[in-house]
Amino acid sequence: MTVTQSLISFVLAAGLLTVTPGLDTALVLRTATAEGATRAAPAALGIIVGCLLWGGAAALGLGALLAASEFAFTLLKWIGVAYLLWLGLQLILRPRTQLSTTPEPQYYANGDRSGWFWKGLLQNLFNPKVGIFYVSFLPQFVPAIVPVAGYTFLLATIHGALGLAWFAVLILATRPLVRLLRRPNVIKAMDRLTGCVFIGFGAKLALSQR
Repeated sequence: MTVTQSLISFVLAAGLLTVTPGLDTALVLRTATAEGATRAAPAALGIIVGCLLWGGAAALGLGALLAASEFAFTLLKWIGVAYLLWLGLQLILRPRTQLSTTPEPQYYANGDRSGWFWKGLLQNLFNPKVGIFYVSFLPQFVPAIVPVAGYTFLLATIHGALGLAWFAVLILATRPLVRLLRRPNVIKAMDRLTGCVFIGFGAKLALSQR
């Protein structure tokens, strides 16, 4: 496989995986519709940075450690489960009815935009399936003639760029609906629905096997 063939096939495969609905998409959509683009963008950026960190770890061999170590995988897995369940329960039990400048509940990081970046980053880092995905998926597209570590991180960077473009599309697509989606009853329903999604992903992660 040549480098050109590798890049073309990877972009096609990674592109399909990027637009497949998942936890990251749910977070960005919910934040964009309820909080606006100024907070959805940091959340999306945090998710992408998380992907790059996992990609770097996979390139350096940490991903292989997760694949080989039952303890490392299990520890990170249950941290991720606890984090997702906590987020979900907070959204279900304490949904908002309005957007204001008053302090938000703790799971919204007190309304600080940097808090949304950290939320996206932690959501990604606390999901060991991302690390396992990178260590098992990326090597399939690494030609024999290139340095493995550098090329693996390049692929992770491409995946991150695809994700960033997809999140930008999602954020822009919500703009015409912002006024409707900021109604109190809609915000409350969205919080609870997103909470259920988070709990569902947490349960899925808890039941997942290496």
